[in-house]
Amino acid sequence: MVKTDYLLLCALVYWIITIVLLTLPGSAFPQEDIFSKIYFDKWIHIGMFSILVLLWNFWLMKKRGAGQRLYTPFVMISITALAYGILMEYIQKWYISNRSFDTGDIIADGTGAIIGLLASIYLYKKIDPCRNRGRNQN
Repeated sequence: MVKTDYLLLCALVYWIITIVLLTLPGSAFPQEDIFSKIYFDKWIHIGMFSILVLLWNFWLMKKRGAGQRLYTPFVMISITALAYGILMEYIQKWYISNRSFDTGDIIADGTGAIIGLLASIYLYKKIDPCRNRGRNQN
């Protein structure tokens, strides 16, 4: 039970960190530099949302235990993360100074959520059913 509480705490703290990062005013970021040419912002969004989905799915995997069908909850967590990303874009547009709505960020958030989902499914197949940790059972 302690492991699942720790994982839940990690997921919650990471979610709060993403809220802080996504609501920073635009003046907190450099305007023009090399990073804008390589779409560094989009890569950050992909990484943030893949980690977000992976943390919540990993917590769910450990909470539910072995032998549970978790594909549907994994997908629901990914969809929720994408909805969170869309909501944050609207919050940036309406409430955060020097920030704007960017559909590219939403696409990056969705890509990150899908990567997190695929990584979660891979880990679930590798670690879970019956706690075999990927060993050959023959």
